[in-house]
Amino acid sequence: MQQCISAVFKTRAILGKLPRVLQLSHHLTTSARMENGPEGAAGAAAAAGEPAVQKTEAQLKKEAKQKAKMDKFKAKQEKMAAQKGEKKSEEKKEKKKEKEVVTYDIQTPLGEKKDVASEMPNAYSPKYVEAAWYPWWEKQGFFKPEYGRKSLQEPNPKGQFVMVIPPPNVTGSLHLGHALTNAIEDSITRWHRMKGKTTLWNPGCDHAGIATQVVVEKKLQREEGLSRHDIGREKFVEKVWKWKNEKGGRIYEQQRLMGISVDWDRAAFTMDEKLCNCVKEVFVRLHDEGIIYRANRLVNWSCRLKSAISDIEVDKKELPGRTLLAVPGYEEKVEFGVLVEFAYPVEGSDEEIVVATTRIETMLGDTAVAVHPEDDRYKHLHGKYVLHPLLERRMPIICDDFVDREFGTGAVKITPAHDHNDYECGKRNNLESVTIIDDNGLMTDDCGEKFKSMKRFHARKAVLEALKEKNLYRGTKDNPMVVPTCSRSKDVIEPLLKPQWYVNCKDMAAAAVEVVRNGELKVIPDFHEATWYRWMENCRDWCISRQLWWGHRIPAYFVTVDDPSVPPGADVDEKYWISGRDEAEARRKAAERFGVSEDKISLKQDEDVLDTWFSSAFFPFSIFGWPEQTEEFKLFYPGTLLETGHDILFFWVARMVMMGLKMIGKLPFKEVYLHAMVRDAHGRKMSKSLGNVIDPVDVINGITLDNLHKLLENSNLDPREVARAKQGQKEDYPNGIPECGTDALRFALCAYTGQGRDINLDVLRVQGYRFFCNKMWNATKFALSSLGEGFQPRFEAKLSGNERLIDQWILSRLVAAVDASNRGFENYDFPLATNGIYNFWLYDLCDKYLESIKPIIYGKDEAAKEATRQTLYTCLEVGLRLLSPFMPFITEELWQRLPRRSNDAPPSICVASYPEAEEFPWRQEALEEELDFVHEVNCRARSIRAEYNLTKQRPELYLQCSDNSVAEMLNKYIDIITILSQSGKVVTLVDQPPPEGCAILTVSDKCTVHLLLKGMVDASKEITKLEGKKTNLNNQVDKILKEMSIADYENKVPEQIRMRKDERKSQMEGEIEAITKAIENFQKLL
Repeated sequence: MQQCISAVFKTRAILGKLPRVLQLSHHLTTSARMENGPEGAAGAAAAAGEPAVQKTEAQLKKEAKQKAKMDKFKAKQEKMAAQKGEKKSEEKKEKKKEKEVVTYDIQTPLGEKKDVASEMPNAYSPKYVEAAWYPWWEKQGFFKPEYGRKSLQEPNPKGQFVMVIPPPNVTGSLHLGHALTNAIEDSITRWHRMKGKTTLWNPGCDHAGIATQVVVEKKLQREEGLSRHDIGREKFVEKVWKWKNEKGGRIYEQQRLMGISVDWDRAAFTMDEKLCNCVKEVFVRLHDEGIIYRANRLVNWSCRLKSAISDIEVDKKELPGRTLLAVPGYEEKVEFGVLVEFAYPVEGSDEEIVVATTRIETMLGDTAVAVHPEDDRYKHLHGKYVLHPLLERRMPIICDDFVDREFGTGAVKITPAHDHNDYECGKRNNLESVTIIDDNGLMTDDCGEKFKSMKRFHARKAVLEALKEKNLYRGTKDNPMVVPTCSRSKDVIEPLLKPQWYVNCKDMAAAAVEVVRNGELKVIPDFHEATWYRWMENCRDWCISRQLWWGHRIPAYFVTVDDPSVPPGADVDEKYWISGRDEAEARRKAAERFGVSEDKISLKQDEDVLDTWFSSAFFPFSIFGWPEQTEEFKLFYPGTLLETGHDILFFWVARMVMMGLKMIGKLPFKEVYLHAMVRDAHGRKMSKSLGNVIDPVDVINGITLDNLHKLLENSNLDPREVARAKQGQKEDYPNGIPECGTDALRFALCAYTGQGRDINLDVLRVQGYRFFCNKMWNATKFALSSLGEGFQPRFEAKLSGNERLIDQWILSRLVAAVDASNRGFENYDFPLATNGIYNFWLYDLCDKYLESIKPIIYGKDEAAKEATRQTLYTCLEVGLRLLSPFMPFITEELWQRLPRRSNDAPPSICVASYPEAEEFPWRQEALEEELDFVHEVNCRARSIRAEYNLTKQRPELYLQCSDNSVAEMLNKYIDIITILSQSGKVVTLVDQPPPEGCAILTVSDKCTVHLLLKGMVDASKEITKLEGKKTNLNNQVDKILKEMSIADYENKVPEQIRMRKDERKSQMEGEIEAITKAIENFQKLL
């Protein structure tokens, strides 16, 4: 029979090499013979044109017997195949079952408490755990400062904590910067609340003037084909409010998803009435005082937005040299990063003076040429003039020591109306300022007939050609430079002279410097103080007007007086501008200023609005109703802390300090904590074009690679940038982003927050904290089953005296975690806090304690069992409270499932007390040192087990000790060592050799671990297996080396791919080295 089967498979192997037609005919013939017996075989032979052979009875019996055996074999094979198929199907189902997301499906009315009486799911599921808790917290009022207080006016002996949220833009959606801010601030707030303080974290949202106006303008154009000018200011502002009421709450919903514990009833919008009143009050007071004034100066102008923008809204694009950039409104890319040299003829001579510029079109606005007064090359030209070659303009050659003699030709063209340095030079030398580019980016009439109305970058080419025609062009060369672009419109910024409103910051900035210098205001980390001093000591006056319709309209009015004795005023004449909280007040003030009756006064309110940062500067007191002396203002100003990113230290933090000191006479907060900026895992800035911008919601819920790609396809990116970004996503997230949950994201962000400038966030590390949640989930599930249904924790967490050494050790480690966490929060050292808690839960509790107590829990010593259960409960309950500020959802879920020490326990973990080290006088550092040594012994034993692939075997463990004291110490923990090292038995030795056939590892000079392997390992089999792996890895390394050896590899292969190949090669070489060592170890056992 076996020969027959072998023949069949041999035939099939040969058939694989035959032509298709021959295979088919042979299959038919063979099948007929095998399946139909002699008749079938004869019929098949006849059909094939072969003569039928008459067989004897014995032959026929033999064939029938063979057929029966073959049928039986076939049936067996089919059954096995079917069983295999069923098994595979079951495996697939099981796999699919594992991937199913467990959700909370119990009907719970919004705001009602979650049902925790049901059985815990087998594994941790963020969607299950994070459901239903937040609405309940909110409804119970846990986040309000009034919670647990009879009256806010009654002093709280434990103190008060007040913080305002950095208000996100109303147009915004959550990004990782917000997520980091939310995670840190909420952790701090929850910690203070659990410390028993009266706690207020005040939320809010910024009206985001430019961003919101752009969004609504685009919507208006897309849906109605209209511009804002078509419908007028009043109706446009109505549409903005409508959009805000419909869409503006999205950011709040996303913040709720992050679990932030703000008092939503106090949420403030910077365009709310009480905040508007505050803005008007500040403007009017500062204008009356002369601190706010109007002046004609250069501003950052966005031709696309037709508005001045703040410095923070300007992106500085660094160019290495000649670069073509896409500019909105231009079909062709525009050249930047070059220095063009051309000549100005010197009046009355054959001489010329060559100047260099990065913006050749601005030469139409030149009004002088400047040289350094000590530059010998040009001393003979001092006081002379050059003639403009394209316009009728005579320009002086002036001396100014701002000129860099080493740059270019050492002669500089001066365009006061379009360059900040030239503007200052023009003021020093009384030069004329000629505006040659208008609000729309078109050349003005002052440019002459040939160039007027031309787009500014079209004029760039036209001016260059005109200079070439006059033989005045002297060359172009690469020039590294920075191009300022508008972060909103991506347009190239144009410096323009505009009459605007300014704040004189000199005295306020000096006061802000002093409060940091004298320690009244603490900036953390303190290395930011140097930046604070540098900015504030060189603080320029602040341009606060914006050419928009959405925002706080400037409460200033231009006055026209119907009286011949009063001459008409100019726009920049401060005398003719009056501010008022309303028009009636402005009219009264104007009549008084000009000495006429009110009926002679005509007023026109300024069309512009105030910079968004201006209203944000008053946020710490405007939200409490100032200038009214409300109870809330008296209670909650000044605040305790301001937490934000270091990138807005000047733009927001410094201005809040200046305005708080100026308007209220008090600092708005006592401390400023500045967190780092989030970058990707490679340290790169988050950029849509790189594909590394991550939506926190996608980390919380998970997202596939295809859906990440779709987000790019639906963005405003250029198609080429989309392709580049997709490649970046494919490299960083080949399998998409796994579901991590809110708790894991929050914990990861806080754990990353060292006191530095950057955070390189790796999403896989966030996933690691999701696994940590699963570990806690399983540990708590095991612990609850170990405690049993009737378990009742003691009224107070105290020792009974029956605690074993391992119980005492875990309680000591708990106290260490409590201490580390509190010190971390007190010093804004979040890694100290997160590491302390993480290490306690993962390594101390789960990996060591829970494993070591199983014999006790399942044993019969009731006194030991009770002491262990009480210890276990204390570790769980205190450990959850420790972790709660960082991971509010899972800690609430698990804490609610624990029994309570008393009936008057707090209803929620978020209002329970935060553990204090003083509560638990259980720290035993000497005991911890001993157990640390024991755990090192266990680690060495486990390391040997792993090296020799011992999974189920329980070999004997011998501990060679240097002296009796070490042996005596280890003997106290023999039971723990036996359990955690998974040994059959553990023997301590002093002055005795261990048995032969042991693998050896050194713990220290005091102890050596010997694990008896004799008879435990099939060394030959393991060597064969490892050599196969080694060969495979060597082949892969050879393949990579071959790829690296191609000609011009460094230039042909992109850097990222080269780096990945290097990493892969190093990784495989490390694996080969480890396998080689393992083979050597196994060979010793032969």
